[in-house]
Amino acid sequence: MPTTGRPPGPDISLHLLGGFRLLHGDTPIVVPRGLQRVIALIALRPGATRSHLAGLLWPDAPEDKALSSLRTALWRLRQDPCCPFTTAGDTVRLDPVVRVDVDALVGTAARVRHGEDPSAALAAGRHDLLPGWYDDWVLADRERLRQLRLHMLEDLAGHHLAAGRHGEALQAALEAMAAEPLRETPHRLVVRIHLAEGNAFEAVHAFYVYRDLLLRELRLEPSAAMTALLDDTLAPIRDATRERPDPPGRPPAARVAPQGG
Repeated sequence: MPTTGRPPGPDISLHLLGGFRLLHGDTPIVVPRGLQRVIALIALRPGATRSHLAGLLWPDAPEDKALSSLRTALWRLRQDPCCPFTTAGDTVRLDPVVRVDVDALVGTAARVRHGEDPSAALAAGRHDLLPGWYDDWVLADRERLRQLRLHMLEDLAGHHLAAGRHGEALQAALEAMAAEPLRETPHRLVVRIHLAEGNAFEAVHAFYVYRDLLLRELRLEPSAAMTALLDDTLAPIRDATRERPDPPGRPPAARVAPQGG
């Protein structure tokens, strides 16, 4: 039978984005760092077996030693009346009433992917998973959630753009751009949004801001797909530049570099 130490009363919430916090209602629950790792991993690997959890938590220890350490940790957690996990056979998971911010982010991303527009989408997942933790399983999940959020914001911007909601589309694209400035997809979305609004100057400006950033940081050019977005807009500029030489003492006009193939 599953066992739980959850007391009646306010729900328990677990926050892993931006740092570990376990709350009973609005009251913080003090958890030693070693036990924080156990709770966090159980939350991120729901229904994992004891052997799997022990191997991730103590990767350098022999299996029997790691399992013994896990048993001790679970016993210590059970001494707290707010123990937020249940056990069933060889598996361990959080009590179903525990609200986890990571689960909320995953659920929000799924709703956006299916065309919904959750009001919390822009703010969801702004903070990294467990900053300052460097366990291999934390690093892997941190990157997974970072990519999940980026795709969620880009999907949201794309949905708004398709529906003609240009302001909302731009807001979502800029949020993705702030999260990863060198990623091309949100910059490409910004260019598309400006073009859809008929703002050619804004579109060209956004392109060159990204091109300068990419050249400065990585010595790369924007992709052919991004350059193609502005082919019609930039064609007259390129033609005029070729036909009219630059005045003496004036730096050459910026040009879109040809794409190799």
